[in-house]
Amino acid sequence: MRRLGELEAEIMDRFWRWNRPATVREVVNDINLHRDVAYTTVTTVTSILFNKGHLTRARDGRVWRYKAVATREAYSAALMEDGLEASEDRPAALVQFVENLDADEITALRKALRDVGRRAKE
Repeated sequence: MRRLGELEAEIMDRFWRWNRPATVREVVNDINLHRDVAYTTVTTVTSILFNKGHLTRARDGRVWRYKAVATREAYSAALMEDGLEASEDRPAALVQFVENLDADEITALRKALRDVGRRAKE
């Protein structure tokens, strides 16, 4: 999975935070609270995100309502998986990754491993 570009990430951030369908106009209005962006630019990038499979869309009268396909966490996990794929030695890459975690992240990782282990036994 390719990393999102700057505007793609800014648009996806709205969908992930809102966790609901939204129109391009809603996204533009929210971004414009912080910086100016053209409606046509957001329309184009939102269509690209739809074509890449990051968004779904449904017609609502004359406009499209878009919604994120996956959560921000699922997107982040896919990026991490791609990072592991780039390594010739996945276990070594995992060790390097874990060495950069803080104590809270290590605790979360241990819990996740226990939970996955329990589910695998079921």
